[in-house]
Order: sequence, then C-alpha cells, then structure tokens
Amino acid sequence: MLPLVFVVGVAIAAALSWAVRRVAASRGAVVPARPDRWHRDPTPTFGGIAIAGSTLLVTVPVLWFWGVPAAWHDILLILGTSGVLFGVGLLDDKLQLTPLTKLVATLATGAFLQYGLSAINGTGVPWWETILVVIWYAGVVHAFNLLDNMDGLAGGVAVIVTAGLVILYDASLGRLFVVVLMAFAGSTGGFLFWNIRPARLFMGDCGSLFLGSMIAGTGLAMLIRPGASFAFDGLIICLVLTVPLLDTSFVLVLRRLAGREATRGGTDHVSHRLVSVGLTERRAVFALYLIALAGGAVAAFIHGDGLSRLPAAALFAVAVILFAVYLARVPVYDGEDFQALQKASFAPFLRDLTFRWHALEMLLDVVLISVVLYTSYRMRFEGQQLEVFLPTFTASLPIVLGCKLLALHVSGVYDRMWGSFSIRDLFAIVRGVLLGSAASVFVAAYMYRFERFSRGVFVVDAALLILAIAASRASFRLMGEVATSRNTRAKRTLIYGAGSGGQLLVREMRANLDWNLNAVAFLDDDAAKLRRRLMGIPVRGGANSTEAVLSKYRIEEVVFSTATIDPDREQQVKAICASRGIRVRRFRLEISE
Repeated sequence: MLPLVFVVGVAIAAALSWAVRRVAASRGAVVPARPDRWHRDPTPTFGGIAIAGSTLLVTVPVLWFWGVPAAWHDILLILGTSGVLFGVGLLDDKLQLTPLTKLVATLATGAFLQYGLSAINGTGVPWWETILVVIWYAGVVHAFNLLDNMDGLAGGVAVIVTAGLVILYDASLGRLFVVVLMAFAGSTGGFLFWNIRPARLFMGDCGSLFLGSMIAGTGLAMLIRPGASFAFDGLIICLVLTVPLLDTSFVLVLRRLAGREATRGGTDHVSHRLVSVGLTERRAVFALYLIALAGGAVAAFIHGDGLSRLPAAALFAVAVILFAVYLARVPVYDGEDFQALQKASFAPFLRDLTFRWHALEMLLDVVLISVVLYTSYRMRFEGQQLEVFLPTFTASLPIVLGCKLLALHVSGVYDRMWGSFSIRDLFAIVRGVLLGSAASVFVAAYMYRFERFSRGVFVVDAALLILAIAASRASFRLMGEVATSRNTRAKRTLIYGAGSGGQLLVREMRANLDWNLNAVAFLDDDAAKLRRRLMGIPVRGGANSTEAVLSKYRIEEVVFSTATIDPDREQQVKAICASRGIRVRRFRLEISE
C-alpha cells in the first residue's frame, strides 16, 4: 500500500509540475536571475501548486474511503494549517509580503495548530512548552523557506526528513497518517524531477512554506502526543531536521555577525559555501543529503535505546559544529558578508577568543572528555554491573576533566593550529591524554581508594579520547584536502617528480586554494615508486608514460617539482605538452638574502 501511494504521488506531481511550468511560463510567472540568487536563467515558479495539489489528490480518496472520522482530525488539522501557509506563500510569490508578515502568519498558524492538536489528544501542555513549540514550528517552516536556495535541495531534504519521521514514529503516527505522509513525500519527489539541477521549475514560497508546515506539523504532533517526552522526542526530531536547522542557524548567525539583515537574501548558505570550496552544485546538494541521512541514522540509533545512547548525539553535534566552523571560514563568491565580518568592531575579540585563548578548543574537549568517559563505562559494563559502576562516572567526572584539561595544556595541545595538523601534533595529544589518564587514576585512587573504579575503563577511555581529539584537530585539514581534491574549478595537475619537492608541492596546493591547482598524478623516473601512492596520489611512470597519463587523467597543467630532472626527458615532456596546449611550469623553493 505505502509504495503504491508514494509512486502515485510521484506520477501525479510530475504531471502537475509539467502543467504548472507551461502555464507559469506563458503568463510570465518566472523568477529572473539576480545577484542575490543562485540561478542564472529566468525560471518558472509556483511549483508548490503541484506539490500541494498532488498531496491532496492522493490523500483525499484515502481519507474518504479508508479513514474513520475520529482518525481524521489531526491529519486534517495539519493539512489545513499547511494549506493556510501555502496560501500565505502564494500571496508572497505574487505580492512580495514583508518578512514580518510571514513570521506573524507562521507563529499564528503554529499557535492554532498547537491548540487544536492538544484538544484532539486531550493533553495539557505547560505554558512554557506552548511558547517553545510555537516558536519551533515557525522556525522549522522558515528553515525550509531558507533552505530553498539551490536546485533540488529543499525538496530532496524534505523527502529524507519525511521518511525519517515515518520510520521513527510509524507506531505513534498510525497507519492513516503514514499514508498521508507517503503521499506528501511522493508528491515532493515528483516535483524534484523538474527541480533537480538544472531546475526547470521552482517551488516558490508557496511550496517551501507548505513543505515546512507539513513537516513541522508532523513533528509538533509527535511532541505533544500522549506519552511523549518533550526533551527526548524534541532531540530526535531535531536530529532528523539537522540540515534545515543547520543552514538556518548558520546563515542567521553569520549575517548577524557581519552586520547584515537576517532576512536579506544572498549566496551565503551552507550549500553556496560548499560550491565555493570547489564542489559542483550537484555534489553540494548530495553532500547535504548525506548529512540529512546521517542525522536520521543517529536519531534512529538513539531512539532505539533511549538515553543510554545520547553520547552519539553529542558526537554528531560536535561533527556538525566543526563542519559549520570550517565553512564559516570560507568566503562566498562575492565575499561581501565575510569582508563585513572582518571589519566588524568585535572581529578582533572573536579572533582572540578562537585563536589566542583557544576557549572554543577547551569547550570542545570538555564535551569530548565527558562523552568518551561515559561511552567507556557503557562499553565496559552492562546490566546490573553498569548500575553499580555508573555512579562513579558522575563522581569522578570533575576530577577527570580537571586532570585531562591541565595535561593537554601542559603537553602543548592548545598551542597548535588545526589546519596544519601533523604527526607531531598527534604525539602531543597522545602525551597529554596519557598524562591526564595517569593523573586521573592517581587522584581517584587517593580520594576514593579505587572503590567501584575499573582500570579497564581508564584504558578504553584513553584510547577513545586520543582518537576523538585527534579526529577533531585533523578535521579542518581533512576537510580542506577533500575540498581541494573535489574542486571542479581547480586545474587537474600532473607533477613530475615524486620526491620531497613534489610532496611539498602537493601540500602547498592543498593549503593554498588560491593556486587553483589539484594534483591528480605523479610522474617519476624512479622505478621503485611506480604504481605506488604518495599522499594519496598515484605515481604513473616516467617520461615515456606522459602521453597516456595526460589523456587518462585529463591533465590541464604540468609542474616540474625539481631541477634535477634529466634535460632530455624534460624536453620530451614539454614537447608533448606543447602539442596538446598544456601549460608547463616549475616549482622553485628558494631562500634569498
């Protein structure tokens, strides 16, 4: 039944999208290319009509022939409020409503929806929860509105999020509700056929507000259902909504720091910055799909075993925050927002806070130390043993935090830059963690006589903490190298010479994005290096292999990394490159007076 509903939704939405596109184009309902928008060509809009229309065309027969009146109320309420916001979006697409008007509309709609769902479920909601859920509802709706900034992004994420909610809350939603959500997901998928890059139809605000309202309404129904845990279920739903919440928070914070209006459009979203570091638009959207899937997977992992798996959420949050911090350092194409940020009066304070005092590193390590220690207890003990030993986690955590933070500081971990992480930095981390673990054991033995303590926990904790801290410190360098290797605008470069000079050249290419070079292969006359990989890059033979390598790897530039190459071989390579119109340069490292 569910696959059939999804497929029917896809088919109807695809057909309606075709019709909407033709009508919109004939009546001039197109979105022109603008500097603060990502698309380059005028594109028909109002695709949200296809999504909403298909959802209703699939849903109404199901509700009419299958459901019983008592089961309709919450579904009809969510569909009704989504229809209201669809109408608000339609007016905005035609008349350009102010951001304040749309915000008031979503807050009012959320308030009515909360009241209606509470009345249907017979659940009393404290006043503070009412305020939070109404604000949360409006936030999610506008998050999808902001997420609609690149072809296929908002629609694809909506399908993933809807699938995640169905999988996690299948029993709580009920069969009829799940069918409606599958119809909605299928309708969104059918529209995606026309919206994937290059987009031939935009959903418009009527579409993005409808998407946001359906998903936010479903989440709201799960938050205030009988027996729901407001905090726990709220965490699960937020994990499923990782991508829209990340993008909205990222944009609002950076625009505020840069002194720009939060409601002013621009090419400064997470997706735009992924393209700015070199990904294609399709890969940037696909990367955000993967993050959405990861958030859903973490939510499912936690949902299956309750509070005991919360450390997974903390580690995922750390990873997402590091990802956001890395992207915040990447300027968008015009760079206006980042230039404003650098000129802000508090910019020196931010630089000191981040790079001189290393306060953010220490706060990160507080989280990592706590999560890893708790995870070590969970790995070492089960059942009644865990109940016996877990209180020592709470008692010893302050001691462990103090000892390990001091040890990491003494070992020089906080004096090192993340972007240049190397084996020497790893040694410092190992030294700091082992010193901190030894100090923790000594203090625990002195204060608690090691009662209800396990030496095995400290061993597991030390090993996991080394991995966690090393991964966090290496994250910026790894993300930079991945971005460089996937940079579609960088010239595919062949390096002749796989010695120390060639390896140094690769490091510089990866560190200096302004060079716009991406090393994809080495040539070297040393037979011992043939078919080996250096720094992840293959060595494909010597000068005699030049023509084959140039063709296979679609080389756009060749760089000689050393001056000791045989002159005849060098001339041979240059002649081949000249015949193909490939630029040849030489890398020189000099120390002069």
